[in-house]
Amino acid sequence: MIREKLREKWREALASVLPISIIVLVLCATIAPISNHVFVMFLVGAAFLIVGMGVFSLGVDTAMSPMGENTGANMTKSRKVWLIAFLSFVLGVIVTVSEPDLQVLAQQVSAVPNMVLILAVAIGVGLFLCIAMMRSLFGVPLKYLLILFYTAVFVLAYFAPREFLPVAFDAGGVTTGPMTVPFIMAMGVGVVSIRSDSRASDDSFGLVALSSIGPILAVMILGIVFPVDAAEESAADLSHIQNTRDISLTFAENLPHYLGEVLLSLLPLCLFFTLFQVFTRSMNRKNILKIVIGLAYTMVGLLLFLTGANVGFMPAGNYIGETIGASPFAWLLVPIGMIVGYFVVKAEPAVHVLNKQVAQLTLGEISEKAMGTSMSVGVALSVGLSMIRILTGISVMWFLIPGYALALLLLFVCPRMFSAIAFDSGGVASGTMTSTFLLSFAIGACRALGGNVQTDAFGLVALVAMTPLLTIQLLGMAYKLKMSDARKPVSARPVFDDEIVAL
Repeated sequence: MIREKLREKWREALASVLPISIIVLVLCATIAPISNHVFVMFLVGAAFLIVGMGVFSLGVDTAMSPMGENTGANMTKSRKVWLIAFLSFVLGVIVTVSEPDLQVLAQQVSAVPNMVLILAVAIGVGLFLCIAMMRSLFGVPLKYLLILFYTAVFVLAYFAPREFLPVAFDAGGVTTGPMTVPFIMAMGVGVVSIRSDSRASDDSFGLVALSSIGPILAVMILGIVFPVDAAEESAADLSHIQNTRDISLTFAENLPHYLGEVLLSLLPLCLFFTLFQVFTRSMNRKNILKIVIGLAYTMVGLLLFLTGANVGFMPAGNYIGETIGASPFAWLLVPIGMIVGYFVVKAEPAVHVLNKQVAQLTLGEISEKAMGTSMSVGVALSVGLSMIRILTGISVMWFLIPGYALALLLLFVCPRMFSAIAFDSGGVASGTMTSTFLLSFAIGACRALGGNVQTDAFGLVALVAMTPLLTIQLLGMAYKLKMSDARKPVSARPVFDDEIVAL
């Protein structure tokens, strides 16, 4: 059983990494040649990513989701609002610290120490997960909270340092990753289970949407109160690598470093689970053993993922971006970025889950193919806009403000369920491949063109994360109109000439 699940997870991971690998092969053979050792490191990193993502995903399914469901169910049994709020905050912080995509982002932001940025984001998630839980518990309409807090985001953006704005919005995208989403969604199901009204199931959505706002506000506040000199990101120095032995040693030397980061990330979660089990005794020995095994899978997978992404994958993205950016054909960044964006979102496992969810919700009226195509086109446009920003230096706020304004306006006309799913799914498109390859590609291109990495390259994840807010709500509107037409009486439907002839 475990072997079958692991094979399935590896197939999903292969589908995520393979399109990028093929595109890199084509680029390296044509307009963006890179050195042999960087290319070999990319291939080894891709292998690490495939194995690591598969094992990590299996660990999340085996440990994180059951832990979330168990925690949510036992919190609601107490019926103590203060306890639900406190545990929601603690768990939001703990799970976010363990999020691999956040660690990849922190690795690329040199202006702030990694742990400072991670803790700020984690506290933001914790606070807003607490708010989200209270909303689900008491049935507060999601749209009013989204309007309130996004208004606060854009007001605070006026006072935050310009260099922190793109990173802040990127942080909101990377926190909704493979570690956070399953746990938070499972907790939400448990919390709304004590409600018996007809809208309880609708309110199980929206937790991730609100939790994504916390990191944006937290990083903006960090930029205001944390005195830092914006250091320029530098490319990875690979000059010491001359042969395959050096490549093996580089990966081997980095494994202990990332093992320490992984253990530090997962230790709070393990301690929380142990204490929670001691006080509640809500699981039998068999389930506890499954959780322990799942946490072991999570640790090994996260270790391989971080090593592959940081040592092998991101340097290749940087070098390719630099090569194209420094060439006379720098404008090719736009179409190449759009092609990569189109295939990246198709390969994300979480996107396939979302597409199935919407197809089931609409009883097939909106197909998985329609969902997939709309998201792929939207993300391609987002990445294209990001490349235009790198070429021109346009602020990301010129795109984020009208985009979010439109998304919030759609809340008043889009079906409630679709709006909740849309804002929950804002981080789904900005998955592993976006935070590793695409962002490092943008950083390399920006550096080659002499731009400001913090203001011009960062913000890519934010634009990609904004896409589902619009596309899914627009699909929801299309579904609403389709259902309205289906409910019209036959006599109200226009009669066409070919029908008259047939009669």
